[in-house]
Amino acid sequence: MLARIHVSEGAWGRTAPWWSASVDEMQVETTLYSLSESAPPVPRDRRDGERHMTLFRVGSMLVEGRRELCLIKNISAGGMMVRAYCDLPVGTRLTIELKSGQPIVGEVGWVRESQMGLKFDRPIDVIEMLSNSSEGPRPRMPRVEITAYAMVREGASTYRMRVHDISQGGVKVEGTDTLGRDAEVVVTLGTLPPQPGTVRWRDGRFTGITFNRLLPLPVLVSWLQEQQNRSRAA
Repeated sequence: MLARIHVSEGAWGRTAPWWSASVDEMQVETTLYSLSESAPPVPRDRRDGERHMTLFRVGSMLVEGRRELCLIKNISAGGMMVRAYCDLPVGTRLTIELKSGQPIVGEVGWVRESQMGLKFDRPIDVIEMLSNSSEGPRPRMPRVEITAYAMVREGASTYRMRVHDISQGGVKVEGTDTLGRDAEVVVTLGTLPPQPGTVRWRDGRFTGITFNRLLPLPVLVSWLQEQQNRSRAA
């Protein structure tokens, strides 16, 4: 389940409604998934969605018999970072409920203003969660944080770029600043089939590329499992 929170006026110079066709051309901040077994650390950047449209997954926290809603900013095998609407001190025991899957038990590891980091008692299977995420409609596809490199080709030029996250619909990469908005590119990432796409946004050295066709979810999940197994074997 996802919730639209707000559209902030910033780098794009205007506020856009959530149904606008220009949404895909913006840097939209959504719930970020990670294969890491560590709980999310305290973020370095103190800004909280100042420049991005935000579409975070909604979660429910059970604390001492009461239910509190939260917005999940990122989730890993070991924990999650949420935007909470109640005051909870470090060490508070709680249970997280998501739309699909079993309740997750953990505790508050850190608090900073409206954000808090939750540490799970036991690691969860993020890939299994992604495999089940195709149930029902959703406005945005899950983004998965990865550490990998891709070859991005524009015409006769090819660039090696670091991949920060990937979804069925595209990738966020870092590297060359020569790729212009609306550039037609082909992204080659490991054993995945080469993906034709278009540059949709730029933010410094970061670039958002939208694939022309969605990656089938089973293909993406299989590739993520391959990356996870390779990381564990290293």
